[in-house]
Amino acid sequence: MSCAENDKATAIPQSTSAQSPSATSAAAAPAAPTSDLPAPTKSSPVVLGQADGESPVDSIVKVLQLDTPVASKDHTYVTGRSISFPTRRIYGGQIIAQSVMAASKTVEADRMPNSVHGYFITAGDISQDVLFDVENLRDGRSFSARRVNVTQRDGAILTAIASFQKHGQSGVEFADPMPQDVPDPESLASARDLMAPFADKSSFADYYVHQSPFDIRHVTRTVMLSPDVKSAERDSGRQMVWMKANGHVDAPQVMHRALLALGCDQIMMEPVIRRAGLSFITPGMSYASIDHSMWWYADININEWHLYVQDTPVAAHGRGLATAKVYTRSGQLVAVMAQEALVRVPRMEGAEK
Repeated sequence: MSCAENDKATAIPQSTSAQSPSATSAAAAPAAPTSDLPAPTKSSPVVLGQADGESPVDSIVKVLQLDTPVASKDHTYVTGRSISFPTRRIYGGQIIAQSVMAASKTVEADRMPNSVHGYFITAGDISQDVLFDVENLRDGRSFSARRVNVTQRDGAILTAIASFQKHGQSGVEFADPMPQDVPDPESLASARDLMAPFADKSSFADYYVHQSPFDIRHVTRTVMLSPDVKSAERDSGRQMVWMKANGHVDAPQVMHRALLALGCDQIMMEPVIRRAGLSFITPGMSYASIDHSMWWYADININEWHLYVQDTPVAAHGRGLATAKVYTRSGQLVAVMAQEALVRVPRMEGAEK
């Protein structure tokens, strides 16, 4: 998520990541070559599902569509709004997904995003529009490369590199198989159901119940409410989670891929928290995502269930690395993700002194 470090954990957490707080000052926003280019302005954040007859997933699709792009030489500028989020900071999954959508406006329609690599620089203000400066790095016969610098009035929020590949190319193929005997998502409790008893006590629980655009169902026990003691004793962060849109998305393929990028950020940090024997309500814990990378290997239908098979190979120096392989219900491996996050726990820091 694109909030700097989260507030001290309260009754119910966000089970998402947060933008890195490492930069205390950021580079100034790129100067616009002409007065016709858009500039970020004050705006109210979008509350998902608030409009009459509009579901949270309808709202997030509108947010990801962005404004009309303006081109100037090798740069394309486009502005976008942010969603309301309990941290009162820009949600990192949103800004990654918007970067993919902004870059997609500059490539041929038959080129789909195949990878994105983003580094969170500082926290974003949900009360300001966001400016996406898309630089055309290269258009080859098979791939297009774009650099996306994301800024607000006070400077940079995120910098990302996105790659697009001509759709339908053939080549070598293999994939790790999906785990066997995984419970069906319909047999599992949703995050919405788990959070419902706490919705009037926690803004994060209320978000899951009323605003989350995704239906999230943990195969392994969730660490949103308490530590997974057995996994921690086995020194394992492995977990599996089913996820799909909470509603129906009728949009081009690029939107489905962007929504996958947005949704995954809600659970990417969980393996690190699980293996460390923590939960998102560990007293005093703070966390922030540092960077995020993902690769798409097939078309995505965000309306259907996808299984996230997650793990964490290492944590040191207050940083943990999490990975995820994403499968369709039929077993096709369609995407892979990696994210590094900063995790701070007062009792651990005190023990080192």
